[in-house]
Amino acid sequence: MFKMFKHSKCSMLRCNVSRCSDDVRLYEDTFPNYGSMSESKPFIQTSPPPLITKTPIPVKKVKPGKEGRGKAFKQIVAAFVANLGTINTGMAFGFSATALPQLKSETSSLHVTENEASWIASLSSAGTPIGCILSGYLMDAIGRRRTLIVSEVPLIIGWILVASAVNVPMMYVGRLLIGLGSGMVGAPARVYTCEVSQPHLRGMLGALASVGVSTGVLIQYVIGSITTWNVLAGVSAIVPIVSLLGMILLPETPNYLLTQDKKDKAESSLAKLRGSTCNLQDEIDRMITFKEKNHVEPLKTSKEIIKALLSPSALKPFGILALYFFIYQWCGVNTITFYAVEVFEASGASLDKYYLTISMGVLRVVFTVVGCILCRRCGRRPLTFVSAFGCGSTMIILSVYMYYVQYWNNNNIPPQHSWIPIAAIYLFTVFCTLGYLIVPWIMIGEVYPTQVRGIIGGMTTCAAHLSIFTVVKTFPYLKHALNDYGTFGLYGAMSIAGMVFFYIFLPETKGRTLQEIEDYFSGRTKTLKKVNAQTETA
Repeated sequence: MFKMFKHSKCSMLRCNVSRCSDDVRLYEDTFPNYGSMSESKPFIQTSPPPLITKTPIPVKKVKPGKEGRGKAFKQIVAAFVANLGTINTGMAFGFSATALPQLKSETSSLHVTENEASWIASLSSAGTPIGCILSGYLMDAIGRRRTLIVSEVPLIIGWILVASAVNVPMMYVGRLLIGLGSGMVGAPARVYTCEVSQPHLRGMLGALASVGVSTGVLIQYVIGSITTWNVLAGVSAIVPIVSLLGMILLPETPNYLLTQDKKDKAESSLAKLRGSTCNLQDEIDRMITFKEKNHVEPLKTSKEIIKALLSPSALKPFGILALYFFIYQWCGVNTITFYAVEVFEASGASLDKYYLTISMGVLRVVFTVVGCILCRRCGRRPLTFVSAFGCGSTMIILSVYMYYVQYWNNNNIPPQHSWIPIAAIYLFTVFCTLGYLIVPWIMIGEVYPTQVRGIIGGMTTCAAHLSIFTVVKTFPYLKHALNDYGTFGLYGAMSIAGMVFFYIFLPETKGRTLQEIEDYFSGRTKTLKKVNAQTETA
């Protein structure tokens, strides 16, 4: 009966309109009960019945890249605690600026010569490279979290030694230990932050280390201006103690746990760092896929480690960052930081040198925060160019003014337009914090392969602090050889010349995942440029 009905229906439809077999099936699906209708009920059809369609339910649109994101608050807290230790690095830098004038005073309980003062200023940077190499090994051996905990121990001992120093050798040993701890905390804090944060937050959170350093400098400037050097050192010991206690409460990074084949612990760590709003399984699956695709396994022998370190994916970014640090250190940033009080005095500025030093520290903190925000929006390359040109220009202006200061002093003429060196140093601080003090430190946690990220990250911070040591230690000698104006002119020329290097070699890592960056340096992909405008911002 059903077949007769279908044939009669199709014949009737041919008389009116041409219908294909698909229409027939649609008609049957729409009226499934016609096949069982009683023959006593006539069916009269003069035209095809209307098709019943359902109004589609509107789908809520989600902005690209935001679906399944984790809670930003959890990632911010983890990054903040991990970067508490970087405050010590700033404190190590800023300590000499206020302590050295006191120590060189005849009334000081511990009097030092100019040569001893230069060693006190630079020895922390001499101990830092050792800490960098040590933490690089420990990061891959015992994990990022445990390394951050261990790094606080020499810092605590070092500050206590400096605070209780009764002779110069005690001061030397304390400064070396502070430098060792500062070197140990640098790379792990940045690597930990980059590994626990998602791409859209990584640029901003990665810059927290620079905020920590600037905050440490400011703390030393403020407290050092109102108290003695030994009290300042005692107060400084509080920071590593708080940092150690905070790190005990944080989980290890999922990336490191996966390299150790601890998938369950990696999932548990990711859940703590992302919260319930994140698609945890999707993120873990991406990490595992990358690990399996590129054979990311723990390196067990020294031969395997050396082979990984000599691979293009490690050597290329290391060369770029090592030269980046050399250029930015030789723009004079840490000369200003370490010898701030003396630089303001030599510049001919008429205002109180301690007031100027503190205000410069405030400016550094404020614009480091601004730099964090801009790093998320503007990327690494634009901020680097702003720093390179701005720092070079302001150093040259300062150099020219110092030349005239020397001329005025030789001819017993009072300095004129004393606001110029203050403005130059302040603008230098602003330009420096926007790029130089942020970008290369963020990139330490971004550009290296997972297997040797710890070791080569430590090597990079080692190269950075070696550059700091050479600049700080040679400053007194350069002053005698080139005068103040010649020294700062050299710094300005280095920064301007560095723009050529940055233009040719510096990649843009904004918005790219750690896996994408590793693929680029390994040669598996040709570019890091975004495919479309909807890619997440970093």
